[in-house]
Amino acid sequence: MGRGNCFVINGIVVTVPFLARQVCLPVLFRLHIPKTSISKTEQARTMVDLFAQALPDRVVHIVGDALYRGPAWRDLPARVTFTTRLAANAVLYGPQPPRTGKRGHPAWKGERLGTAAEMAVGATWTRTRVTRYGMTEDVDLAVIVCLWWGSLHRTPIRVVLVRDLDETRPYTLALASTDLTTSGEHLVARYASRWSIEQSIKDGKNLLGAGDAQNRLPAAVERTTPLGLANLTILVLWYDHAGHPAADLNSRRQDAPWYRHKRHVSIEDMIIAFRRTRITSTTAAQGTSALFGENTPTSKATAA
Repeated sequence: MGRGNCFVINGIVVTVPFLARQVCLPVLFRLHIPKTSISKTEQARTMVDLFAQALPDRVVHIVGDALYRGPAWRDLPARVTFTTRLAANAVLYGPQPPRTGKRGHPAWKGERLGTAAEMAVGATWTRTRVTRYGMTEDVDLAVIVCLWWGSLHRTPIRVVLVRDLDETRPYTLALASTDLTTSGEHLVARYASRWSIEQSIKDGKNLLGAGDAQNRLPAAVERTTPLGLANLTILVLWYDHAGHPAADLNSRRQDAPWYRHKRHVSIEDMIIAFRRTRITSTTAAQGTSALFGENTPTSKATAA
């Protein structure tokens, strides 16, 4: 019988020049145990609150795929926004109308706007250039301010409808965001950046061995996999501080002259550079042994 574990991961998406792409740096983790833990969405919200507390002077833009939408994102702090994929069957309503002055409870939501497909029929579309998944292309965008009553209740949102130029359906993609100021094309690019966490998980598993440990004790399970993924964050930060991309790239080209289209270092190149530096550096223990005359090989630290 196969066994595994499931973690909810919070990461910071950064653009790394020497990789020429966006990278997600995992920083927070929560082990999810079905039927015993709180939901994944609630665990994600807990980590977002911790993240926002750690960065009190920063605006935090949260992006999650369709799995993480839900009521947990109501009542976010003013400097925290959430963007996700809109459910196809979500019914949207107009913003809260002004008070009429009449007796009775004021209305909390406007008239029914319908689903994304229904709104797309009468929406005002604008031809816009967007960048997503490494490609820049023209698409049609429609942005509507409304309420997603069933999920976010009274929290105002903007729905961004995306329609590719060769699309025959009413729309290609529908996004919902609590960010009421960022342009529609930037919200599309922001949502596309969430894919970088999938690549980080893949690199953590395939290159750094995250998830290979066969642990059973609860404390070991909660620590080993997060540490394996956090090693990717440590590696990227180390290389940004001490790495030499041009030299490593030239060395790789000399070792593999047939690899002519390589233009940037990879995560694997960073691991090789770290191992080379670790092997050729003089550690404190080696230096102490040398003082006592032991036959311990030492050498000066060399740049990767």
